[in-house]
Amino acid sequence: MAWVYILIAAVFEISWAVGLKYSEGFTNLRASIFTVITMILSYVFLAFGVKYIPVGTAYAVWTGIGAVGVAIYGIIFFNESKEILRILFILLIITGVIGLRLTSR
Repeated sequence: MAWVYILIAAVFEISWAVGLKYSEGFTNLRASIFTVITMILSYVFLAFGVKYIPVGTAYAVWTGIGAVGVAIYGIIFFNESKEILRILFILLIITGVIGLRLTSR
């Protein structure tokens, strides 16, 4: 169940990071409220996960999934670079996240 908490936390991590873009520097009230709520939920679920998973592993997986998710969202919805090197480095992050998951107890 701990890994499910980390995955949920990572989804909220992606949500609040994208929400920052839509909040327009916290001038868009609806997007700002969404961003703050998803920030809190992200930290709450991360806290649940680190009760059972080493904090270094949990944090690295949480931020890794978040970084990959936001990068992919940016490519799809914000027309960010699809350069091959960028995609390669995103794949390296995914490899690292999978490696951490496979090597943790």
